[in-house]
Amino acid sequence: MNIIRKEKRLCTCCMEEHEVSVVKYTDTAVFKDVTVEFEAVSNYCDLADEYYESAEMLAENDIAMKNAYRKKMGLLTTDEIISIRAKYGISQSDLCLLLGWGGKTITRYEGHQVQDNAHDSILKKLDADPEWFLNLLEKSRDQICPESFLKYQKTATQLYEVSGDSYLRKAIRAAYAKYIDNNNYNGNMKLNLDKVIDVIRYYANSGTVTALYKVKLMKLLWYADALSFKRFGHAVTGLVYRALPMGAVPVAYESIIDLNGIEYEEVEFEENTGYRFVSSDNHDYPSLNADDISVLETVIARFGKSTKAEIVKAMHDEKAYICTAKNDIIDFNYSLELSVK
Repeated sequence: MNIIRKEKRLCTCCMEEHEVSVVKYTDTAVFKDVTVEFEAVSNYCDLADEYYESAEMLAENDIAMKNAYRKKMGLLTTDEIISIRAKYGISQSDLCLLLGWGGKTITRYEGHQVQDNAHDSILKKLDADPEWFLNLLEKSRDQICPESFLKYQKTATQLYEVSGDSYLRKAIRAAYAKYIDNNNYNGNMKLNLDKVIDVIRYYANSGTVTALYKVKLMKLLWYADALSFKRFGHAVTGLVYRALPMGAVPVAYESIIDLNGIEYEEVEFEENTGYRFVSSDNHDYPSLNADDISVLETVIARFGKSTKAEIVKAMHDEKAYICTAKNDIIDFNYSLELSVK
C-alpha cells in the first residue's frame, strides 16, 4: 500500500472526522474468465482498518482493471485509443462515422467497454496507416462538415508525410547497414540523416551556391565530408560514396533527396528532367556544429559558383577519384590529399 495523500475530513467508513489516507495498492480481479492484477486507488480508514471507495474511485478502478485485461490480451488500452483519436484531432462521433460504427462506440471504448478483437485490429491499423485514414475520410466527405473535413485532412496528410519519411529513413539506413563499421568508407562517422538534410539546406539557403542541381550537390556533399575528414579526422554526415562517371555519389542518393526538409523543383530540359534544389524559410541547422559550418563555408567559397562541368572536372582530378575503380566505394583516407585546404 502506497499513501498518495492524507486529508482531514469526515470518513464515511467510520463516520468520524479524522485524517483519511488515499492509497494505491495492487488488487486482483477476474474479468471474462481471466485473472488480472491492477493498481487500484482507495480511501483507507486507520480507525476501522478498512478500504473504501468513492464513486469516482470505483469508476477509475474499473477502467484500471479492464486496461490490465486489455494489456494481457494484447488489446489497446483506453489511453491508447484516446491517443489515436487525438493524433488525428478527430471527434468521437466523426471517427465512428469514418469507421461505420455506432455513434457511441468510441465513447464506450474510451470508457468502460472493452473492444473486441476485430475493432481492436481496425484501430491499430488506423494508428499505423495515415493513408488509410485519408481514404476513409475521402469516402465520408459528404457526411462531415467541410471545416472539420479540412482540419482532419491537413492533420492526416502531415502524419502521412512523417510516416513516409520514417519508412524512407529505414530504407536508407538498411542500405548503409553493411558500411556501419567500416570507417574507411563512412569517414569515421555513423550515418546522420539529420546532418545530411541540414547540409543540403545550408547549401541551398546560402545565397552563394548557384545552379544547385543534383550532380553538383552530390559533389558538394563529398567535398564537405572529405574536407571535414582531412581537418578533423571524421566526415560531417557519415555518407558513403561511390566513384561514378560524374564523380562521387552517395549510396542511396535517390532516396536521400526525398527526405523531409529537402526542397527541390523539377526543371524540364530537352531530353530529361533536372532537379534544382531551392532555398527554404527555415535557416536553422540544429545538427551542425561550428566545425561543420566552417567546412561548408570553405566548400561554398571554392565551388559555390562553379558550373557542373567545373566541379566534375575538379572531382576527377582528386586522388580519391583517380585511385578508385569505377563504381567502387571511395576510401576516405584519400581525403588527406584533398585539393581543398
